[in-house]
Amino acid sequence: MSKAQPQLPDLLPVLSRGKHRNPRKGACFMELASYLAGERWSDHPACTHPLLASVARLVNDHTSDQGRPSLAELIPSVIGLTGDDLHIDAFITLRCATIALPVAAADRQRVLAVSVLVCERVLAQLDGRPENSLSADSERVLSAVPQAAQWADRFTSNVRPRLAAFRRQAAPYAVRCAVDGVAHALIPDLDVMLRRMLVQSIDICGAWTGKGASGGGVDHAAWAEACRLTVAADRR
Repeated sequence: MSKAQPQLPDLLPVLSRGKHRNPRKGACFMELASYLAGERWSDHPACTHPLLASVARLVNDHTSDQGRPSLAELIPSVIGLTGDDLHIDAFITLRCATIALPVAAADRQRVLAVSVLVCERVLAQLDGRPENSLSADSERVLSAVPQAAQWADRFTSNVRPRLAAFRRQAAPYAVRCAVDGVAHALIPDLDVMLRRMLVQSIDICGAWTGKGASGGGVDHAAWAEACRLTVAADRR
């Protein structure tokens, strides 16, 4: 069961796509996280791991207007989830890629299969295990897309990931491809799958930071004010 189950008041703030100058203009997932954490208004707050924040922004923007309200209850769960362990980046990227790979269009599957293999090699470096070893979940997902898996294996045959470049470039790019892959997939439950991607990323970050997925909590007065401001912005 996911740990991302915060205890919240009955009211939920209204989330919308994109960046906003302040809550009176609207708010996305991470902007409200910055507000509730007491930080300067931003969609890149310090209170949340950068890659987890990227997943949250992407899921927020790709979820439908009808499905986006279900994301609001997860906002407190990302507050306080920060850490430098590269396992966090690798496992979040790997989880997003394995969720997206089976449903993504063929032209995206190659990129996602490469992402799976690169993540596994990063984890192998970090854990001191054989470079080409795969987790059972990665083997299962790759076996479902054999052509993409074979192409990715050839493409990465001589690749040894550089850890700093993985964090800075490869992981954010792979996460974006994964969310895009789900958002453009021909499946009926896009919002459900996108939300699952965010929830599982929160749980990974919570487990590796040792902080759980409860974040730093949320002041109910601040939550009520966020609801009031975003609802007012939505009505304009």
